Amino acid sequence: MAGSPGAAALVCSDVTVTAPTASGELTLLRGLDVALPERRVAVVGLNGSGKSTFLRLFNGLARPASGTVTVHGIDVARDVRAARRHVGFVFTDPLSQLVMPTPVEDVELSLRGTGVPRARRRAAALALLERVGIAHRAEHSIYDLSGGERQLAAFAAVLAVEPEVLVLDEPTTLLDLRNRGRLIDLLGGLPHQLLISTHDLGLAATAPRVLVLHEGRLVADGRPEQVLPAYERWCADGFPQEVLP
Repeated sequence: MAGSPGAAALVCSDVTVTAPTASGELTLLRGLDVALPERRVAVVGLNGSGKSTFLRLFNGLARPASGTVTVHGIDVARDVRAARRHVGFVFTDPLSQLVMPTPVEDVELSLRGTGVPRARRRAAALALLERVGIAHRAEHSIYDLSGGERQLAAFAAVLAVEPEVLVLDEPTTLLDLRNRGRLIDLLGGLPHQLLISTHDLGLAATAPRVLVLHEGRLVADGRPEQVLPAYERWCADGFPQEVLP
């Protein structure tokens, strides 16, 4: 179900990603050929299937050993800074991207490069934290926040820079049921293109297109009502060797 590369914001063309090991080389992704024009795409797969590596290709945190990755027509390997201007990335572990002592300071830091005047940054930061549901924790130490609150703070900081594409790696993993519902509702109202890696099949089902990765290969690509039941069967009975039509 790959879209037309000319119309797609995110494109992988015959991409293979490898990593060195003590005994040689490990292949993390192999021969990935996919174009993503849809506003929302979910990626599912077992742990170690290559989901995070796939997401990281689009902001240059993972580099292909062969093939090309483009974001809005920009070759990521050739101009990673230009590609990153289009892509906001939310990591599974929010402490890997929260750098300031409090959520409001972290969001203000993100706002510095967006043209928001200094006098208005605090109010703008608080509005973003309100939007994700944690304004009441704005001035608490990030180390006093729950894992889910940190995740929402990191999400607010990424929204602050107004990227065209949001890439989210396991965004609901740390969230309780209330905040999970709040995040899903928020994602549904955003104008951004969303690429979401998740084990949360309820979240995956909200995307019009779902990719299944297994052992670095794309094994299914289609609508959630077709792909997700097959994925659940494969988790129990074994995965196919080839990409499904």
